[in-house]
Amino acid sequence: MFEVDRRCVVVVGAQWGDEGKGKLVDVLAEQADMVVRYQGGANAGHTVVIGQDEFILKQLPSGILHPGPRCVLGNGIVLDLETFFGELDHLDRSGIATEGRVLVSERAHLVLPYHKLLDRAHERGQRIGTTGRGIGPAYEDKYGRRGLRVGDLRDLIALRPRLAMWIDRSNDLLGLLGSEERASLDEHMGLLESFTPRILGMVADTGLHIYRVIQSGGKVVLEGAQGAMLDVDHGTYPFVTSSNTTAGGAAVGAGIGPTCIDAVLGIVKAYTTRVGNGPLPTEAEAPWQERLRTLGGEFGSVTGRPRRCGWFDTPVVRYSARVNGLSHLAVTKLDVLDTIDEIPVAVAYEIDGERTTEVPADVAGLSAVRPVYETLPGWGEPITQVTRLADLPSPARHYLDRMQELVGVPIEYVSVGTRRDQIIPYTAG
Repeated sequence: MFEVDRRCVVVVGAQWGDEGKGKLVDVLAEQADMVVRYQGGANAGHTVVIGQDEFILKQLPSGILHPGPRCVLGNGIVLDLETFFGELDHLDRSGIATEGRVLVSERAHLVLPYHKLLDRAHERGQRIGTTGRGIGPAYEDKYGRRGLRVGDLRDLIALRPRLAMWIDRSNDLLGLLGSEERASLDEHMGLLESFTPRILGMVADTGLHIYRVIQSGGKVVLEGAQGAMLDVDHGTYPFVTSSNTTAGGAAVGAGIGPTCIDAVLGIVKAYTTRVGNGPLPTEAEAPWQERLRTLGGEFGSVTGRPRRCGWFDTPVVRYSARVNGLSHLAVTKLDVLDTIDEIPVAVAYEIDGERTTEVPADVAGLSAVRPVYETLPGWGEPITQVTRLADLPSPARHYLDRMQELVGVPIEYVSVGTRRDQIIPYTAG
């Protein structure tokens, strides 16, 4: 799946997340030397199905499920130690060897229990739709220059007074936010003391390791979390995550220069979903939304929350192609549309009677658009057993060809099921 001129590939979600990035990373990882998670925290889960087993990875890169590649948590992530080691232990119990294969950036910031308390307190008043896992407050501390980094764990004695100061600050904020919960310094220190000996064996200057692999001719996959429309700069602000999910964040979050990146693979569902609040222009009417949710199993892998469902949104994916510099697309969950006779595809928006193919930057503007739909014929037969492009029903091929034409980016892979072997290489024509 790697071409000669692609030593470093970024895999990004081109919609609102949950597009199936984990599965594509898992497929690419078979030939990779290193797989790097470059942003986000334990608020996003990548689901990979191997045979009868389903693995949901919240912190670890999806490449961990292959025996070959080393897996890296880059400086752009925020690390929840409990979740991280819980995942490692679960994989070890499941027969997936992780010993000696995982590196963690010394520059990555820590998510601590007081971040989770603040997250829940903020959410009660703001209603953004966060998962309450402390991601936003951890990034706030990072950019406020009061964060604690993984490398700080090398000296817990020096760390304690800094931690005490930030806990006192957090408790004051919790009081202002009307929360009765408070953080404890002793409990925080106990948590860090219990995990520090184990994590320090994995800590490294990970950007240097990634750079050396690329320079030696090795193959690297940079794996993002969430999707472009949740990017803190380019998404549907303020209904976004707290990091740069777009491809530009891959270089920063991995610790390498942008010229190291050779390709950007954008993952899109054959329809559209979103978790949480915020605009979703192509959100389907209740009966169709429920049908898409049921057929696609559209429930959050981390929270279990039902995803909002709608039809493919061309303006959103065209916008995502632009801000990510997408070189190729991978289309997932095409099989979910098997039983739908006529499939709407949004080709443009109408705003105040004017037609546009661009995405408004403000939430009010995007909430007010009216999608302009084109209806494509369904194929009315199951495609989960199809292994060759030539065997796809002609309406399914037409649907993909039209998607490719509308977005202006070539499709490289098509997924017709949840398993790692249900990927079809795609060649138009």
